[in-house]
This record gives sequence, structure tokens and C-alpha cells, in this order.
Amino acid sequence: MRYELPLIFDLLKSSLSISGTTQLHALLITGASLADPFLASTLLRSYATNDDILSARHLFDGIPQKSVLLWNSMIRAYAKRHSFAHAFFLFRRMQSSVVKPDNYTFACIIRACTDNNDPNGVKMSHSCVFHYGLPADPITSSALVSSYSRLGHECDARKVFDQMLQRDLVLWNVIIANCGYHGHCREGLELFRGLRCSGQKPDGYSLVGLISCFWDPCFLPLASGVHGFCLKGGFDSIEHVNSSLVSMYTRCKCFDSAYKFFQNLSFPDLVTWSALISGLAQVGKCMESLALFRKMNSFRKKADEILVVSLLSACSFMAAFKPCKELHGYIFKSGMSSDISVSCALIDSYIKCGFLEKGFSVFKLMPEKNSVTYNSLICGVGLHGLGPKAIYLFENMLQEGFIPDQATFSALLCACCHSGLLKEGWLYFRRMKDEFGIEAKIQHYVYMVKLLANDGRLKEAYDLIQAMSIPPDSGVLGALLFGCSLHGCSDLAEEVVQRIFEIEPRKTAYRIVLSNMYAAKDKWGDAKILRDDILEKGLRKIPGFSWIGVV
Repeated sequence: MRYELPLIFDLLKSSLSISGTTQLHALLITGASLADPFLASTLLRSYATNDDILSARHLFDGIPQKSVLLWNSMIRAYAKRHSFAHAFFLFRRMQSSVVKPDNYTFACIIRACTDNNDPNGVKMSHSCVFHYGLPADPITSSALVSSYSRLGHECDARKVFDQMLQRDLVLWNVIIANCGYHGHCREGLELFRGLRCSGQKPDGYSLVGLISCFWDPCFLPLASGVHGFCLKGGFDSIEHVNSSLVSMYTRCKCFDSAYKFFQNLSFPDLVTWSALISGLAQVGKCMESLALFRKMNSFRKKADEILVVSLLSACSFMAAFKPCKELHGYIFKSGMSSDISVSCALIDSYIKCGFLEKGFSVFKLMPEKNSVTYNSLICGVGLHGLGPKAIYLFENMLQEGFIPDQATFSALLCACCHSGLLKEGWLYFRRMKDEFGIEAKIQHYVYMVKLLANDGRLKEAYDLIQAMSIPPDSGVLGALLFGCSLHGCSDLAEEVVQRIFEIEPRKTAYRIVLSNMYAAKDKWGDAKILRDDILEKGLRKIPGFSWIGVV
């Protein structure tokens, strides 16, 4: 029985089940020919679409004369499954065969390297593009620009883009969005101007890419100008452009405008909700962010793990137990309890709210733990003055096979500092380098200097600062200064303050510490000079405050 090829083509273009694909394969073997490149590759893609990669590979291996289309289809099938080793192996085999890769082959391989987070693979593919004479090909170049952008190699992306002779709107949008991802505001504006000068008309995605370039409040006037362009061009009617404007004004700390645009959105997506809620939390508007989160829940929008972590950070900042407990219930109902980042944030929030036992309960119930989990708990118990407990947790962490990092030793030294464990602090400070090969950073020196200074060993603290492998900052010197204040050593304090002024000339708190030391020793003239200097320079100390929360 003879079957017409046009009918078979129509069948293959439609979505077939695995059973239908297998039957059609058998039909083609008996009644038609698989020599047609389009026919064979389309059948192969049908197998791959149905997640039957073994049958696709069997079909591929059974065709003696493989076309470039067939090679591309098989490589793409592996790449879509993230079977990168198989995809790259086939690519190398193709290079040694009579069939040479084309622009679509390289586009697929470059995308596979990107999905595999392999910038070196992209660079090697880029060199192969030159070898096969395809550097000016728009398809290959577009793939390179996109991959370099996604992998954070913005200079390479821009270099390829600048060498291209043909640039379509999609490519312009990719390179502008790349500037937005890296926060290159002026470069993004320059590219947007280039897009308009090229004669192409920007679309909504062009504006979204440009809007994403504004990350800092100092660029608010420029951001407002882009907003005006959106209004003038009628882009304000596009939902995803308005959503990006909400995020832009949130990043620029202009929350009135952000909320105004947010209210005008018919169906704000999760990204827009998250941008506004997280932005409010980050600038200390924690109650507003939690209220907006409750409103989001009333619209039956499900928060993701990133948003929940941001809200828990807000609870930690406020030491607000009740919303922390509410979020814990939300986490349990949403099935986020197994997420390590969420559990760590929950532990941190409970501990900073003063509920150490609840933090331990979350820790014990975690199905999987890692070094970050232990870091959160060590830091928490340390802040509660339980230094020996923090040391026990650290040793238990080592027994479990977890490798400590810089944050682990920062938390451990902080715990020793809060409990006055100088001997243990020195021990772990040395072990950090000698046993684990971790170089001490500023935060480690801050805790060690504070430990020594508070114990009255001011000379040892000073010598440690002098021996630092990195320049001390105001935090390290400030730790020594407060030790001087505690033990009434005004001579050393004067030297330390002078060094602090060289680093941060407008730091008021250290002037006040030294002024108080002078006053304690009846050096009223010196104290007055410092106080007058604060007033003359218009400096101001941020007042501390405290509050009591009723649970």
C-alpha cells in the first residue's frame, strides 16, 4: 500500500503521542523512505517531544547518511533534556564527520553551554564559529550575545553585538536587558538611543529592558524621563511595562509612585507583588510590607521562597514575633518547610525575636541541613550569650561532615565575643587558617580585637591590628576604641580616633566616645572642643531606641 508524503508530513507536524509516533515510524519503514532529511528529523523530534530519547537515538543511529538537519535535531533533543554530555559528544562526532555544523548547530550548542552554566564552553564554541566562517551570521551572533549576557560576560556580549552588521529588535532588546541586569544605566540609555537611531521602533520589551537599568535612587530623574517616554509612546497601557515601572520606582525608593502604579495594574503578577513587598521591607517599612503581603494572599497569589525570606528578614529587623509565627504557618501550609533558605531565615527570625527554643525546633525538624543552617543557629545562640552552646554546635557540624566557611567562623567568633571566651576565640581564630585554610576577613578581626580589648589586653589588640594582612576599617578600630573607653585608656584612644577620622571623617559616634572619656577624666576643655567640632560640621548621631512587644 503506497502512502503520499504530503499526508505523512501533515501527520508529523501535528502533535502525536508516543504510540502514534511509533506506529508512524513503522509505517514509514515499510511504506515510505526515511531518506528525506525533513521526514527523519521531524520524526526524531516527535520522539524527543514524547520524552523517548532512546527511540530517537535508535532512529538517528539507524540512518547511514545523516543530514545536518538530523544532527541538529538529535543534539537539540539531548540539550533540551539537559543531557549536556551526550549533546557535546555528538557535536564532536559531527565535527569529525563529512557533515559540517551550520549556524543552527552552533546556536543550539551555545544555548546548551549557557544552560549548563559553562562560560568556557561558550568561548570554545565562539572560536569554532570563526573556524567555520560564521562570525557574521545573525543567528549564531544572536545566540552568543544572549549567552554571554546570561552568564555575566557583558563585555564579550557587547563586543559581539558591536561587530554585527544585522541587528533585529530581539537582539537590541537582549543587549539592553543585559545592561539592566548588571545595573549599567548610562550604557542602557546609550543602546536605547542607538536602537531608535537604527530606524527600528522599540516595543514593550525594549522599555522593560531599559527600565530595569535603574537601580539607584540617584538615577530617579532619568528614570522619570523614561517613564515620560512610556506615556508619550502609549506604552503605559502594556501590563508588563507598568509592572516594570513599579519595580523601578521601588528600587529607586520612591514608594508613593510605585504604589500608585501598582494600584493601576489590573492583574499584578507575583514578580510585581514581590518587588513592592521586598522593597518596603528592605527600607525598614516592615509593617507596610506585611500588610501588603496579607493583601496579596487575599487575591490568592502564592508567594515564592524568595519573598518569604524577605518577609522573615523584616520580622527579624522589627523583632516582631506575631508576624513571624504567622509566616511559619504559611510556610507549613505552602510546603516550603523543606527549603533550606526559608528554614534558615525562620530560625534567624525566631532567635532575633527572642525565641531561641522555637529556632531550635525548626532546626531539628529540617529534613536536610547544610553549613548555612548551622551558621544561622551558631550566630543566634551566640547573640543570646550562649558561647559554649555555639562551640558545641560547631563541633557537631564538623562531626556531621559539613565544611565551615568564613561565615561559620564569623558566627563562632561573635559567639565567643558575646560570652567573653577569649581563650576559645584565639583557638578558633587560629584553626580557621591552620586547619581550614580560610584567610581572616575584616569581620573576624573585629571580633578578635573586641575580645582582646574588652579583656583589657589593649596592647595585644593594637598589635593584632598592626599585623593585619588587610587595611583595618572603622569597625576594627572602633572595637579597640570601645575597649579603651571601657578601661579608661585615653592616650591610645586619641591615636585610634585619629586613624578612624582618616577613614571616615564624618563618623560621629567615635567623637562622642572620646569626648565622654575626656569628661570622665575631668578634661572638660578637650571634651568641649570635640562637641563643638560636631556642631560646627553639622554632624549628627543617630539616636538609639528600644521598644517592648507584647506576645
